[in-house]
Amino acid sequence: AQRLVESGGGSVEAGGSLKLSCVASGFTYGDYCMAWFRRVEGKSRVGLAAMNRGGITTYEDSVKGRVTISADADKNALYLEIKNLSPEDTAKYYCAAAPPVLCISARPLHGPEYKYFGQGTQVTVSS
Repeated sequence: AQRLVESGGGSVEAGGSLKLSCVASGFTYGDYCMAWFRRVEGKSRVGLAAMNRGGITTYEDSVKGRVTISADADKNALYLEIKNLSPEDTAKYYCAAAPPVLCISARPLHGPEYKYFGQGTQVTVSS
C-alpha cells in the first residue's frame, strides 16, 4: 500500500530552522508530483512547495525564499527545509503525492489533485 510518513517536526524558537522529512513506501516518489502542505488549526490546508523527478519546483508566494523542497532518490524521501521560522509557521505539515502532470500544470499546489497524504508532523514555533 502507498504510504507517506513525515518526521522532523517539533518545537522551535522564532528565527530557527527545521528540516522536515517524508519517506514514501509502496511507490517511488519520482513517479509522482510531490508536495508539502500545512494546516494551521482552524484553517484550510495550504500547499507550500512541489517538485517532480526532473527537479521542477513551485513555491507558494508567502514562503518563497524561506522554504526549500528537495528529495533523495536513494532514500525515496522528500524534504522541506524552513528557515527563519515565526509563530505564524505553527501548523501541521504534510507531504503528498499527485499524478506527475500536476507539477507542470497551472496549479501544482492544488490540494484536491493530490491522491496521497501522510499523517503529518507538527511544528510549533514560539516567540
